[in-house]
Amino acid sequence: MIKEKILEVIKNSKPQTKEDLAKVFNIKKRDRENFYFLLENLQRQGLVFEDKKAKLIFVDNKTYFFGKIQTSKKGFGFLITENLDEDIYISEENLNFALNGDDVIVKKYKDSSGSKPEGKVVFIVERVNQKVVGIFQATKNFGFVVADDAKFATDIYIPKKRMNGAKNGQKVLVKIDKWPSPGKKPEGRVLEILGYPDEPHVDILSVAKSLDIPMEFSKTVKREAKSLETSVQAEEIKSRLDLRDKLTFTIDGADSKDFDDAVSLEILENGNYLLGVHIADVAHYVKEDSPIDEEAFLRGNSVYLLNKVIPMLPFELSNGICSLNEGVDRLTLSCIMEVDKKGQVINKKICESVINSKKRLVYDYVSDYLEDGVSDDSLIGLEETLKNMYELSKILQEKRREMGSIDFEVPEALIKVTEDGWPTEILRRERRSANKLIEDFMLLANTTVAEYFFKFEIPFLYRIHEKPREEKIQELNSYLRPLGYMANFGSEIKSRDIQKLLKKVQGKKEELFISTMALRAMAKARYSPKNDIHFGLCFQYYTHFTSPIRRYADLTVHRIIKDFLRGDLSKNKVKKLNDDLQGISEHISATERVAQEAERQVESIKMAEYMSDRIGKKYNGIISGITNFGIFVELENLIEGLVSYKTMKGFYEFDPVNYRAVDVDTKNSFGIGDLVTIKVVNVNLTLGKIDFELESDDNEKEEG
Repeated sequence: MIKEKILEVIKNSKPQTKEDLAKVFNIKKRDRENFYFLLENLQRQGLVFEDKKAKLIFVDNKTYFFGKIQTSKKGFGFLITENLDEDIYISEENLNFALNGDDVIVKKYKDSSGSKPEGKVVFIVERVNQKVVGIFQATKNFGFVVADDAKFATDIYIPKKRMNGAKNGQKVLVKIDKWPSPGKKPEGRVLEILGYPDEPHVDILSVAKSLDIPMEFSKTVKREAKSLETSVQAEEIKSRLDLRDKLTFTIDGADSKDFDDAVSLEILENGNYLLGVHIADVAHYVKEDSPIDEEAFLRGNSVYLLNKVIPMLPFELSNGICSLNEGVDRLTLSCIMEVDKKGQVINKKICESVINSKKRLVYDYVSDYLEDGVSDDSLIGLEETLKNMYELSKILQEKRREMGSIDFEVPEALIKVTEDGWPTEILRRERRSANKLIEDFMLLANTTVAEYFFKFEIPFLYRIHEKPREEKIQELNSYLRPLGYMANFGSEIKSRDIQKLLKKVQGKKEELFISTMALRAMAKARYSPKNDIHFGLCFQYYTHFTSPIRRYADLTVHRIIKDFLRGDLSKNKVKKLNDDLQGISEHISATERVAQEAERQVESIKMAEYMSDRIGKKYNGIISGITNFGIFVELENLIEGLVSYKTMKGFYEFDPVNYRAVDVDTKNSFGIGDLVTIKVVNVNLTLGKIDFELESDDNEKEEG
């Protein structure tokens, strides 16, 4: 390929300009524009870069490295790169005006024994922070914005004519027009005024805007959504499997508004289970390349920010015709599986169908019945089916355990807020029997669909989770050894190794820390057109099939399934899928990461808001982390705060060998899981950070 040939020439010859390379490859003048575009694309991928003389240099991952800049509020930064085991330190004067998040090329120039490698930014590949959220501060003749992100280590100058009516102290969204240069800060203009920081929902709006998450649908999308039918038409049912007389129902949270999965279960004469997983047929209504489809692809997924949902699809679809509401006909794709008593799927049918959900059940009521026999009125007539479902659920869980599937029982917070978004209560979210039951059935459907279509050797979209990198496991073991554990003893990490580790620490004071560190050591799951293992679940085949209302991946999978079932996978469609699926998988993997980051930030901010009403109060907690600057303490309700060594009596340092905080004089020490009492001393509502101090008295403590 021309790309490989170009890289080979750049790698093995003296630096040359684009024009020189065009001559080397005998590119005619009329074709040079396309040739130069190809060279620019190589630069965007971080494979080559231009030096000060406009000559192209090969990024060899020995001297030159491509990666992302992460700066600190003190001015210095690090290059985060997958091509080096450790980050490269970059002093403020060597950042070359790169800002936090920018994609850059760094020249590594110092790597002395015992110290971090150092380097200098030599080329900025892409400016990532085109838009920034921050606090506007006005002066007489101009303004400037202090970014919410503490890593964005410079103010943004705003000329008077570009203030757009912003007032002192307001949160604003800024577009950067000019990047920093010698003696000058970045310059921008106010695009949008979000409101004052203490106004309702401004905190969530700030997070969404900072991550460039679309908040509103365009007029074109709204117009198309309003034109969609609101009920299932008779002619749409004729070619489908009619399951409307079957006992199907949904089980979701009490506050859920959109329902994209329903389940059914029968016991066959041979004693096997006939499990039906019925998923909303969103692809029937969202046509490829339509305005709604283009917007759904752009968003990639719905984003759930507590009481604020930023949906992938307009309300008319997500809560209307695509939602499997009780008592109405709905078009579905069904995965119907005969499952034996060992949890093996011995027969399967995947088809277009129509259902009529008989009940809208709630997780808590179903769990109360399954766990304690307490029956709610909504369950009348469903008791036997629910018992059989529970039996199958436990069989499926045991089967996954035997396979080596990892179940990270890292607790999650349940944050209750007012209509204005102010947190009123924070609890541990319960993962109860009904939640696990639906999760088990969805996992089974996802694996069944993935295996079924893999064997037909057609283009498909898989959910993969690769093995963790060796250095990540080494790092995990460095945390585990001082606590008396190891992740693995063999040459290759296996899912079962992590499973055994988590079982060993179950119920012990270091359980939360080890579970969290093990989870961080894992690779991130992602989408791919090429099938690979799912390390965490220990599946050979896996996809996302069960949530097309909120994930574009599932919508893509549904389209492929429908084309296959109808015999519409023509050569042209197969070629288009082969061309498109890599780009789709990369995009939706990226939007998923953005959604996760938004959810993480909002949770941190809400926890800080909750504790802002509790400054001075005392709580019991456990030490959840130890660093070279302090210890982290987690309360019963999962709120975590930092106790800085500066606030502690004595002179404490981090002992990495024994993983403890140790007073160098008295040798008093703190370790992971130790019980302590803290006082809340400060919060940062913008960053979502909480500061604690250790308490040594025996006063009555708050429970969290």
